[in-house]
Amino acid sequence: MMSKNIFDPEVVAELTDRINKLSPDSQPQWGKMSVSQMLAHVNVSYELVFTDKHPKPNGFMKFILKMMVKDAVVGPKPYKKNGPTAPAFIIKDKRDFETEKKQLTDYLNKTQQLGEAHFDGKESHSFGKLSIGEWNTMFYKHIDHHLTQFGV
Repeated sequence: MMSKNIFDPEVVAELTDRINKLSPDSQPQWGKMSVSQMLAHVNVSYELVFTDKHPKPNGFMKFILKMMVKDAVVGPKPYKKNGPTAPAFIIKDKRDFETEKKQLTDYLNKTQQLGEAHFDGKESHSFGKLSIGEWNTMFYKHIDHHLTQFGV
């Protein structure tokens, strides 16, 4: 799977258009999350970059994540339906659709505006320093997977 460039304004506009096709009543084609929970779930990817909301893994756990999980997250292979997810990404409570939707589009715009140079070699929450391509794949693959889950 070749990811589109999350740093390209046209790609962000396309993703925003897909997000805007969602409604509070959108149903998943697979999985258990509501559409609001899915948006909150995708927001976690950006919270890990832009906030201190989630505790950082210790050195040993970071090593394990780099060895066991990193390639699945930043590599080109698409996610499987109903695949496992990290505890920070599990959203069990109810979320407000409009709040989560706005937050996601704000994060997409912020990422695009900061641009590739900002992310080049930037330390990730769990995997150490990532290349521009790894950041791009991680961001795009995740959102595309979940928008597809909801048929948009």
